[in-house]
Amino acid sequence: MRDPDIEYSLRRLAKPVLQAAGLPANLPILVVDDGRLNAFVVDRNAIYLNSGLILRTSTPAELQFVIAHEAAHIANGHITRRRLNADYSNRLAQLGLALGVAAAASSGNSEAGAGIAMGVASSAQRSLYGHTRAEESSADQTAIRWMSIGGLDTGGAISLMQVFRGQEHLKASRMDPYARSHPLSRDRLRRLEALAKSYGGKGADRPSDSYWYERAKGKLSAFLREPRWTEARAKQSPTKDIERMRLAVVKHRRSDWQGALALMEQVLAERPGDPFYHELKGQILLEARQFKSAEAAYRRASELAPRDALILASLGHAMVVQGGEARLRAALPVLERARALDYRSGRVMRDLGSAYAQLGQPGMAALSVAERHALSGRMKDAHIQAERATGLLSRGSPAWQRAQDVLNASKEDG
Repeated sequence: MRDPDIEYSLRRLAKPVLQAAGLPANLPILVVDDGRLNAFVVDRNAIYLNSGLILRTSTPAELQFVIAHEAAHIANGHITRRRLNADYSNRLAQLGLALGVAAAASSGNSEAGAGIAMGVASSAQRSLYGHTRAEESSADQTAIRWMSIGGLDTGGAISLMQVFRGQEHLKASRMDPYARSHPLSRDRLRRLEALAKSYGGKGADRPSDSYWYERAKGKLSAFLREPRWTEARAKQSPTKDIERMRLAVVKHRRSDWQGALALMEQVLAERPGDPFYHELKGQILLEARQFKSAEAAYRRASELAPRDALILASLGHAMVVQGGEARLRAALPVLERARALDYRSGRVMRDLGSAYAQLGQPGMAALSVAERHALSGRMKDAHIQAERATGLLSRGSPAWQRAQDVLNASKEDG
């Protein structure tokens, strides 16, 4: 789920943690549309938070602990080590299978062979889980330290772990602690309580963190939960602008465009320099098919946040859907800048492909389609389009090189 307002709010919350960690302040904190309580990293380039996790937290400190924990996996080198450990575990399991086959062939006892294979595979899995449990404990300790350095409330780790503890369906006595990738929540909770106490516990009050936390959570819940749920709770918002924003989203979801826009005008009267409220106004206008007005709202947002890729992408989209050579040519540099700032947006690639095709540039259109397919994991389709782009683009040009990158990626993917 890509939303510039929510992602900016999460970066604000992450800032003291990332500073303590020595990681880039602009490290993307991205939201995954998944109701489960989970967060993860897959490389050093972003932290992913499930929407369900964000909505289940109750304080900024709880969410900051999650971010700190995932940042610790990046800073402590766990991603690389986990891949190496997984490769070793896989090789060990394959060796067990080979030994089992050999034992069955030599003894004629297939059950004995199967037992050897399963035993080695189980040992390999437990060894891998042992490494990951150690990494999780290390990440917890590092996260608490960074929260303390950043002046955050380390008690957020404890209250969050109590939420996780309630999600463990089996009784602790029936769980095998060695067959888990994470330590038992009860054990993590004890360690976190000791760590939080050793680092001083509660930090200073941070009103700014509370505002951006409530804003991110309020907007996310307004889009994901039933409108009646939001209406019943909007007045609990800490500020009027958040309350009205949430109600505007409700009206927007019910196709009450006039009501939504009236509320957004009240929000913007209070915060006229907020680019993300201008962006939300643009979204409402766009989906009401008022394309010129949507472009104006997005343009104002882009003036206030000129390096926000998602806002630029929306501005470019509002221009493309209007059609006409002039609007399409004006949209290209906007969309190309959005792509350069953030390569993750499939919508940007789609709009670039559409604009280039309509302007009679089939090579660039094919390249954009190829990159969009590659982003979504459709590597065979990406390969076909990249080959087409290679034949149409000037050999050695930057665009041609990008097509080569897609071809190489598709070949590595098999």
